Amino acid sequence: MNDDLAQLPLGEGPLRGLVVIDMTRVVAGPYCTMMLADLGATVIKIENPAEPDYVRDFPPFVQGEQGKASAFFAQYNRHKLGVSLDLKSEGGRRLLRELVAKADILVENFRPGTMARMGLDYETLKPCNPRLIYVSISGFGQTGPNAKRPAYDNSAQATGGLWSINGAKGQAPLRVGTIIGDLSASFYATIAALAAVVDMRKTGLGQQVDVAQQDSVVTLTEHAIVNYTVDGIVGEPLGNDHPFVRPYGQYACKDGFVFFGAYTDKFWREACRLFGEPDLVTDTEIDTMAKRFDPDVYARRVQPIVQRWCAGRTKAELEALAGDIIPVTPIKTIAEVVEDPHLRAREMFVSTQVDGAAVQAFGSPMKLSRTPVQTQGGAPAFGQHNEVVLKGWLGVDAADYQRFVAEGVI
Repeated sequence: MNDDLAQLPLGEGPLRGLVVIDMTRVVAGPYCTMMLADLGATVIKIENPAEPDYVRDFPPFVQGEQGKASAFFAQYNRHKLGVSLDLKSEGGRRLLRELVAKADILVENFRPGTMARMGLDYETLKPCNPRLIYVSISGFGQTGPNAKRPAYDNSAQATGGLWSINGAKGQAPLRVGTIIGDLSASFYATIAALAAVVDMRKTGLGQQVDVAQQDSVVTLTEHAIVNYTVDGIVGEPLGNDHPFVRPYGQYACKDGFVFFGAYTDKFWREACRLFGEPDLVTDTEIDTMAKRFDPDVYARRVQPIVQRWCAGRTKAELEALAGDIIPVTPIKTIAEVVEDPHLRAREMFVSTQVDGAAVQAFGSPMKLSRTPVQTQGGAPAFGQHNEVVLKGWLGVDAADYQRFVAEGVI
C-alpha cells in the first residue's frame, strides 16, 4: 500500500490507497481496472497521445461539453484518472517507469511481446518495484505456441469451445451474444490481482499474473469438457435445452417467453399444484425426476404439459402465480431489465459522467456490507489528470512538464 498518496484523489472502499496503472483499452482490461476502482483503488489510465483508447469513438454517444462523447467508454472507465503518455518515446517510457516505482499494480492487454519491445515487460520493470503486481491479459496467454497471435473476443469464443456449443439444435453454431471472452478474462484478472495483493502484503513481493481469453472461455463451457473426457461426447448446439435436465428451458407464453426450471421432484410437485393439476404428481410415467429426464418421455408427456401451463398466461401472470415458489422467470428484454424494480432496488443502474454528460450504465454486482462498492463517478477526458498525476504525485517540475508537452510525450 502506498504511503505517498497526498496528491492523488483516493477512492472509497476496501482497496483505498492501492494504486493501479491501467495500460489497457477496449474492454478486456478496462473492465478489470474499473472493478478495482469501484472497490476503492486509485486507477491511472494511460493512453497514447496519438492513439487514445479507440472505444472513445464507439457508439452510443451523448452530447458532452466538448462534443459527442462515448457512453460505451464511460461504462468501463468510471473513477479513473486520465494520463497521456507516448510510450514510443524515451521520455514517456521513463515517466511510466517512475509511475510503476510508486504503484502497486500494472494492468496491460497488449499482444505478448509488445511490452518487452518497449522495455516495459515484467522482468524489466520488476527491479523498479519488487512489490509490483503485473497483470497481463491477452488472447492466448504469455506462453504456449499460439501466445503471440492476435485475438479478439470472437477468437476466444471460437478457440475456447463455447461458440461450437451455442445456438439452435441442428443448426450452425452461434457466438454468445456478448463479449464473454473479454468479460470473463477481466473477471479472472481481477480475482488473480487481488490474490496477488494478499500475497504481496504478506511477503513484500509482487508477481506477474497471466490471464488468457481462450483459457477463460474454456472454463465457461460447463458440462462440455467432462462430457468429452469421460464419455467421448462432443458438444453441439442445444438451443434452449439442457443436455439432460428436463423440464428446464424456454417456453412460450402470451406475450413472450419464460424460463421454466421446475425439474426436481419437489419443484415438480409444487408446479402441478400451482397450475391446478395435482394428479400429475402420482402419474407413474412422470412421477420421478429420472423419468422426466428421459428424452422421449419429456417430449411426449412433460413438454406438452408445461407448454399448456404457459401458453395461456402472460409473463407477469406466470411470475405472479409461481415465481415465488418455483423457478419460473420471464425472459426479459433489455428495456424490461433496465426498468426491473428488483434491479433498481439493488442499485444495478447508476449515473456515470462523461464530458459533463450523464450516462446511465450498469452498476456493480459486488455488495459489501461494511465497505460498499462505489459506482458513482465519471470517466476521464483524455489526459485530464496529467498535471495531478505527473506534477502532483510524480513530482515532475514545471519546466520538464512543459518540455514533455512540447515534445508530444504527454
